[in-house]
Amino acid sequence: MSSTDGGGALAPRKTILGHPRGLVILFLTEMWERFSYYGMRALLIFYLTQHFLFGPAEAQGIYAAYAALVYLMPVIGGLIADKYLGSRRAVIIGAALLVAGHFTMAFEGSGGKEYLSVGGTEYALEVEGRDTDRQIFAVVGENRVPISIQPEGVTVEDAEGHPAGSGAQAAAAAGFPTQIATGGYSTRVERDLQAEPILFLALSLIIVGVGFLKANISTVVGALYEKNDPRRDGGFTIFYVGINLGAVLATSLCAWLGIAYGWAYGFGLAGIGMLFGLVTFILGQSWLEGRGEPTRPIEGRKLLGVPLVPFFWIAGLVAVFPTWLLMQRNALVEAILIPVAMATFIAVVGYTVIRLKGAERTRMLVAQVLIFFSVLFWALFEQAGSSLSLFADQSTQMPSWFNAAQTQLFNPAIIVVFGPIFAALWVWMAKRNIEPSTPVKFSMGLMFVGLGFLVLTWSTGNAANADFRVPLFFLFLTYFFHTLGELCLSPVGLSMITKLSVDRVVGMMMGVWFLSSSVAHIVAGLIAKATATDTVAGVVTNPALALQTYGSIFGTIGWVGVGVGVFLLVISPILKKGMAGVH
Repeated sequence: MSSTDGGGALAPRKTILGHPRGLVILFLTEMWERFSYYGMRALLIFYLTQHFLFGPAEAQGIYAAYAALVYLMPVIGGLIADKYLGSRRAVIIGAALLVAGHFTMAFEGSGGKEYLSVGGTEYALEVEGRDTDRQIFAVVGENRVPISIQPEGVTVEDAEGHPAGSGAQAAAAAGFPTQIATGGYSTRVERDLQAEPILFLALSLIIVGVGFLKANISTVVGALYEKNDPRRDGGFTIFYVGINLGAVLATSLCAWLGIAYGWAYGFGLAGIGMLFGLVTFILGQSWLEGRGEPTRPIEGRKLLGVPLVPFFWIAGLVAVFPTWLLMQRNALVEAILIPVAMATFIAVVGYTVIRLKGAERTRMLVAQVLIFFSVLFWALFEQAGSSLSLFADQSTQMPSWFNAAQTQLFNPAIIVVFGPIFAALWVWMAKRNIEPSTPVKFSMGLMFVGLGFLVLTWSTGNAANADFRVPLFFLFLTYFFHTLGELCLSPVGLSMITKLSVDRVVGMMMGVWFLSSSVAHIVAGLIAKATATDTVAGVVTNPALALQTYGSIFGTIGWVGVGVGVFLLVISPILKKGMAGVH
């Protein structure tokens, strides 16, 4: 006999290693989805600055808007799945849009072009390479003259990047000056107006695809188990390993391929990964044994006269257009999202104070306080894809076998190693009644993320620095502390929402949690923009100023993270009391 879950569906009868065999399909689907997402993310900021020649501040604004919408869309996708499609069909729509988006990213176009103007004559600039040792050339007729652009001006270099030498002879022969003082030249960027809209289309397809997939695939994992099934937590842990395994593979392979051989290869590999995920999910439908279906049968149901499934395929494609418009006006995302989030947060607090009483009120207020603190944590933590990536490119010493994009593998690799250790540690401490409360774990997360930035700030004045670049070890150490902070805060975040929220508004509170994560990425973008210094052809022109700026901004946010973490630790007994017995 088969048992049934709360919805009356048959519980899975076939298992692999003690878990429903459908978990294998979801593990592989999510592994490939994260492979595609993190593979693309590892390259994105470099693609924007080096290929399309967006300035660092503008590129970080685009990245922030993209990340903010990625975290906002699952709120809508989750509602659609809950009310209409069911999680399984929503995942298929999302995966198909992601495949389209990632393959569209592989269309490079010609990219931006930058020109150097000297004495009324304009020279095209070309850059060789995508790694940290990029060389700028001025195109002079049929020749290419190697140059460097620094605060003192433009200097002609030889083939090895040293001043003058053979480069001076080539310059003289071509009629190009060997030294141009600051103020004696100007630059302009010619945008690739054909490929840029396609870039934003690709990002929009990915945003909408993640909206359909992100929350709903986790819902299908939960649906494999009955509510009180003791295997549930273990199943989510295995699923979480899939997420990080995909991220490690992607940030190793896609980042290497994109930097070493070309953007299209890196993005193309990410697209192939997502295609594997989609095919795996479709072919593995029978292993899910009916899980992830809608609460009401969809046969015969229509919206605006269109059957539900075709309607939402069309709606998903239509939603790409307004997203595409927003991505091209990333400042608008910032201008709209923060006021909307503030108004929503005030409304939720007002509802809690006016409509709820006793323990329900205090628990909800504690949840809202912790959500508020989580915004700061994620705003600091999510520097990874923007300012920390550019720090790796502009201000970090890279060995020949490693590149700046691959620094994105530090976080998932550390999670793979330390995630099980932290999980076992919390269980061990719980058995002895010494496990930290949720507010204390949040405070630890903030202190760890702040400490990571303080390590990096200290490194900017380290004697081991060469050519205004810090040893890679310090950047690794920063990611190490950030990841410890993530392990303290992230796994308990969603759990905290479900435990402290009143049942009748738990869905609303989950929406507030995702909205806060979205706002955190906007705040992260504002921080990242503050670290930006001038570049020409994607190469920083003043490495000393870049290192100094990073050190100053990272020091400020590092102390803010530690200070706010200590404050939260101090008030944690009050918050724990407000949780009214919930752990």
